[in-house]
Formats: sequence, structure tokens, C-alpha cells
Amino acid sequence: MKPAVVTGLTAEAHIAKLLGWPVAAGGGMPWGAEQAAERLVAEGATALVSFGLAGGLDPDFRPGAIIVPIAVVEAGRIRPTNAALSDRLGGWFGGMLHAGSEIVARADAKAALAKSTLCGAIDLESGAVARVAERHGIPFAVLRAICDPAERNLPPAALATLNANGAIAVGALAVSILARPWQIPGLIALGRDAARARRALVGRVDQIRLLGSVL
Repeated sequence: MKPAVVTGLTAEAHIAKLLGWPVAAGGGMPWGAEQAAERLVAEGATALVSFGLAGGLDPDFRPGAIIVPIAVVEAGRIRPTNAALSDRLGGWFGGMLHAGSEIVARADAKAALAKSTLCGAIDLESGAVARVAERHGIPFAVLRAICDPAERNLPPAALATLNANGAIAVGALAVSILARPWQIPGLIALGRDAARARRALVGRVDQIRLLGSVL
């Protein structure tokens, strides 16, 4: 098995590279993740991992919680993750992950989605990674850290400040803040929780590397 990793954001890709596996960032949208996954398979990957941050749907999942879901749910279809690959990532935990097509910003929408899908978290890349893996007949798994908890409404700037490469578009962020200064406390809280989630990912990557050296 020659795993490769798909992330949404460049910051996530920097962490994933510590695994020593090929990594490609998809820009934070499903179509970009699909292109990144196809590119990695063309370059020789025989397994795919969706890696990075996720939004919480289960209120019990706090910022920084690590999830390795048993399946990805997209448009009502359940695609199970690979047990052996998930074991390499620390073992299954976190139930199922919903593959979204757009960021779910409001707490009431998160609650409705949790109820309708029975999923504990949501991201925008894992569905695309699962589809590419299925298309090529190779295993896939997911390693994510919760960033925004289920009860939080995301500030508007969080929805419109990524560029095509999955990096923060500073200009767009500044414009959004100037137009809606009331969102600054929410952005500070989101930044704090994102930092906690990234630290959790680094910690899990260190565990995976240590396990690999022992084996």
C-alpha cells in the first residue's frame, strides 16, 4: 500500500507532509480535492487519505477532537473506509463523516444535518477522495480534527477568504472584517479552535510516525 494524502488547505498539507507520504491540497472545495486525488493516483498512489480539519455535527466533538470515521456519507450513499488504512491512522473513531458540497455555517443547520445523516462531522474533501478511490479500486481512509463545534455559527469571513490554492486570501478577509466588524470575536474564537485542531493533527501524525518506526 502506497498512501497519498489529500487536504483542502495548504496549512493542512504542511502538517500532512510530516507523514512522509505524497500530499496534494485541493483548495478547500470538492472539485479541487477530486483533481488532487486523481493527480496523486496518476503519480502512483495505491491508497488515499483525506486529511485536515472538519466541522462538528455531534455536540460531543469538541475542537481538537480527532476522528477516523468508519464511513463517508455523500448524497445518501455510504462508502466505508478501509480498516487496515484506518488502523495506520490510529483506528476507527468518530462514527460517520458527512461529505458536504459547501460549508455549513449555522448551528441549526448543523443540528438538522446531524439528525438527517447520523454523521458526527462534516468536511468538503472526503467525498471526492472516496469517489476517486472507488473509481480506481483502491482503499481510502479519513483523518480529521474538529475545528468548529456543532453549536457555533461561523462568521461570514470564514466562508469567503480562501483562494484557489487553499490559502487565506488576506485581502478578502480584510474587506469582510471592515464591512462587518462585529464578526471579529467569532473570528478570534475560530482561529483559536483551528490552532487547537492543527496541534491535534500534529500530535496524531507524530504518533503515526512513531508507530511506523516501531513496526
